[in-house]
Amino acid sequence: MDTIGKVARHGGVSTNTLRYYEKEGLIAPEAKTAAGYRLYSEEAARRIQFIKQAQNSGFTLSEIKELLTMKTSEHACCDDVRGLAIRKKLLIETKIRRLQDMSRALDRLISDCDGGIAPTDRCAILEALETSTQEMSI
Repeated sequence: MDTIGKVARHGGVSTNTLRYYEKEGLIAPEAKTAAGYRLYSEEAARRIQFIKQAQNSGFTLSEIKELLTMKTSEHACCDDVRGLAIRKKLLIETKIRRLQDMSRALDRLISDCDGGIAPTDRCAILEALETSTQEMSI
């Protein structure tokens, strides 16, 4: 059994992060010492790695909690996990398309602007943004 500091260092997270994971129900200490220090098992270290890998794959902590619940549920199956992964991928692809749209819009604004030392009341970017705001409110 290891203390919170040792487990956090080993997992590459801060002790505050580990406490937050505990508060969110993602991880739990195996025991506490008489002085109140949290003690964690090897399973806690593996769970931290799972959480970090899932975050790197785009899952939120809420979704990770759902994955962890599925992992230990007698009623969940691989297809349930796959469905969650597919929904996450579709959401990411939607966000990517939105970001690409934003990038193209910025490209247009930048290409319409000559830059230079013109005062901001004649800035093509600001004018375009103001015009599009007025058109949206009409």
